[in-house]
Amino acid sequence: MKRAWLTPSFIPVLFLACTFFLAACNSEVLEKQAEQLKQQEAEIARQRKEIDELTAGQKIEAQKRRDCNRAFREYFEKAQAAADREKGIALYRDGLGLCPDDEVAHYELGKLLADRARYAEAEAEFQSALKINPDFVDAKKQLEDVRKKQ
Repeated sequence: MKRAWLTPSFIPVLFLACTFFLAACNSEVLEKQAEQLKQQEAEIARQRKEIDELTAGQKIEAQKRRDCNRAFREYFEKAQAAADREKGIALYRDGLGLCPDDEVAHYELGKLLADRARYAEAEAEFQSALKINPDFVDAKKQLEDVRKKQ
């Protein structure tokens, strides 16, 4: 039995058909690879953004540490040594402007205010100390004492 369709003139047609088939297969593979590349690029962009946010956070934290160190040197130490209690109060407030998360400074300021019978202000400072450190036993005691005096 002779195959009439398998003639020498049909071979180029068969070759072209195979070429188009392979090209279509390659095209599908290339499309999948392109999609994978897009996904990888999106993941890289997400990771870069995350790294940038972490770096920015680290810079902010480093600045806070520098501010707190400066507040301690320039204000809190001087406030404790100040003979004039009003001057000490002002120094603590200035220092807390730089380092608002120092529970000990809030506590010490609260004690100075309580000594001056400024109980509402003292209460606020002890509450600030406890908000930062809920386990601050001395601040709890001072807060109770101030509330009794009001």
